Amino acid sequence: MATTAKTARKPNAAFMKPLTPDATLAAVIGPEAVPRTEVTKKIWDYIKKHDLQDPKNRRNINADDKLRPLFGKEQVSMFELTKLVNAHLK
Repeated sequence: MATTAKTARKPNAAFMKPLTPDATLAAVIGPEAVPRTEVTKKIWDYIKKHDLQDPKNRRNINADDKLRPLFGKEQVSMFELTKLVNAHLK
């Protein structure tokens, strides 16, 4: 019988590739190239720091002056967030 060695799970290379934010996104997370995972983390840090989650429905994020151009509307759900942000990465 062959035994299979359990290997540590490696993150997907596409998620770890540093991407450069455009000017709209850079206004929120900074201009340096970072992996997608880090972009999402920085946006959530910004949202929490400025208390932008909707108090009635915590799944919704209210846009402030910096996030409005990024979202294109006043409020987005956290499920839309990644799709909207990915459009601003190159």
